[in-house]
Amino acid sequence: MKLPNAKQAVVEHEKIIGYLLNPQHRFGASKARFLAQFGFRPEEWTVLADALREHGRRYEVSKMKETGFGPRYEVEGELLCPDGRQPRVRTVWQMDKGQIAPRLITAYPVEES
Repeated sequence: MKLPNAKQAVVEHEKIIGYLLNPQHRFGASKARFLAQFGFRPEEWTVLADALREHGRRYEVSKMKETGFGPRYEVEGELLCPDGRQPRVRTVWQMDKGQIAPRLITAYPVEES
């Protein structure tokens, strides 16, 4: 199954700047270091936002669980990066109750086993 309404997926500015590309964020710092090594930069935050939206559209949902806020979807696959590499990442999207578009919750590297 694909992410529902993936073409309308929402990736908020603050989610990218304040969290995923923020090396000072309590929980996002390791993600910021990971993403920076592939060429993602805060001053070009829309490059990461576009890559995450494309990731959500391109790959199948690997896991879905119902939350009190609406269904949450995990999508795994390769992320298209500015430096040309394609690391495997997991994106997490939530379809908030009453909304028609999924919203990005987080993204992080998939550890290879």
